[in-house]
Amino acid sequence: MSEGSQIERESMDYDVVVVGGGPAGLSAAIRLKQINPELSVVVLEKGSEIGAHILSGAVLDTSGLDRLIPDWKDRGAPVTTEVQEDNFYILGEAGQIRVPNWPMPPLMSNHGKYIVSMGNVCRWLAEQAEALEVEVFPGMACSALVYDGGRVAGVVAGEMGLEADGKPGPNYEPGMELRGKYVLIAEGVRGSLAKELIWKYSLSDGHDPQKFGIGMKEIWEIDPKKARPGTVTHTMGWPLGKNAGGGSFIYHLEGNQVVVGFVVHLNYANPHVYPYMEFQRFKHHPLVAELLEGGKRVAYGARAISEGGWQSIPKLTVPGAALLGCSAGLVNVPRIKGNHNAMLSGIAAAEAAAAAIAAGRAGDELTDYEAEVRGGAIGKDLRPVRNVKPIWSKLGLWASLALGGFDMWVANLTGWNPLGSWKHGKTDAEATGKAADHKPIAYPKPDGKLSFDRLTNVSFSFTNHEESQPCHLRLRDPSIPIRVNLPEYAEPAQRYCPAGVYEVIEDQDGPRFQINFQNCVHCKTCDIKDPSQNINWTTPQGGDGPNYPNM
Repeated sequence: MSEGSQIERESMDYDVVVVGGGPAGLSAAIRLKQINPELSVVVLEKGSEIGAHILSGAVLDTSGLDRLIPDWKDRGAPVTTEVQEDNFYILGEAGQIRVPNWPMPPLMSNHGKYIVSMGNVCRWLAEQAEALEVEVFPGMACSALVYDGGRVAGVVAGEMGLEADGKPGPNYEPGMELRGKYVLIAEGVRGSLAKELIWKYSLSDGHDPQKFGIGMKEIWEIDPKKARPGTVTHTMGWPLGKNAGGGSFIYHLEGNQVVVGFVVHLNYANPHVYPYMEFQRFKHHPLVAELLEGGKRVAYGARAISEGGWQSIPKLTVPGAALLGCSAGLVNVPRIKGNHNAMLSGIAAAEAAAAAIAAGRAGDELTDYEAEVRGGAIGKDLRPVRNVKPIWSKLGLWASLALGGFDMWVANLTGWNPLGSWKHGKTDAEATGKAADHKPIAYPKPDGKLSFDRLTNVSFSFTNHEESQPCHLRLRDPSIPIRVNLPEYAEPAQRYCPAGVYEVIEDQDGPRFQINFQNCVHCKTCDIKDPSQNINWTTPQGGDGPNYPNM
């Protein structure tokens, strides 16, 4: 049994237990079986199917895929739309300035990369894993870690049928303990098990706090005359201005589809900022509106993004477990790419675990994995760009373009960053300012054609939660939203959540805080941005949440 648990559960033993069916977890599982087909490997995914909870831009750097499956083209990987055109604009309210490509370091170029649905790429990776006899179990939320003394020995997965009060209902299933010689945590950004390990083992000590953004994405079907497959466009500037950092991405897929995405850095000070409405306002810019007019939105989703980069990577190993991919925070912010590093981390963790098992080890720290992440291809990708985000946070967009660009160029040419390593400073929650010190922001009402209200858009994420289960968004102190956050911060949960989960309802007895957990798209923004750090995101029962078709 896990520590503190009074529930008797059946147990299954594996060589390696992988938590998360994203690019990191699936790459680890595949690599383990490539090295030793006799290893027993299981992948546990909380989504209803592989890919259901995957949301990424995405322009894919195939370096991770090339390492893992060199003949991926021959095997029919859904990686076919090669980048043909790469555009970058600074937006004003009514116009734009094109930034030429030539001043940018080569690492910023998207030529030779591919526009993909990472959900579909993960579905394909799962097929490759299953062909190698990896056991892949979707709909299996991992709700707790299993400890054996000081080591991680496994996870609890598949607990179902709890009532709203947290007690077992008539159809209760206790789930199972899946134990492994090593447990690889690849939950994605701000996963609940990774968060527990980082806290329990003080993994962030000596490292900068992790920084985050909220990424929102729509898929549109547009007029075929406007489709330009392979075209990549990124923008910065309007509508965010000085209120927040961030920017947009517009990627043209095959089949007259366009991905429109918007990222808001979560270190903004003004609690009146409403990231979702900034995204909706952005689509009315002439550059975007002209592209989308006459088209229709077919999908919506949102996800937090790790943005701390090199300075914020925590210690990656504890006895018996390791952090992979976005659980470790391996996104390259200026490149807006992390999937390649996620895959490379999966490969590195698999190689370290396979070597340890071959040597007769189990439950110790995979120190070779951490050394490879920091000293290998991932470190080489993240170190040169490490100052772009903190410069932007401290000095603004233009300084980041100039100073950060200079720092990246020198690092690209020499391997040396002339600006050293800037610090990130506060957490995103601590960066939130008091409402009285900032002006409210008037946002235009969505028109229902280019821009949409949150609840309408959430229906296009195909999100579903069993309503009788306990709320998976836990308040440490239920009084804080009304007693503290409302008077001091105008309760920003009403705005930072991209799915309308949190509301302040005016009753006869005064304001009341309401949590509509059925709407939750599992982005984790509330866990990150709440200024009182009062919201703890935990896993709902397996299979619940968004059901993204091809995000």
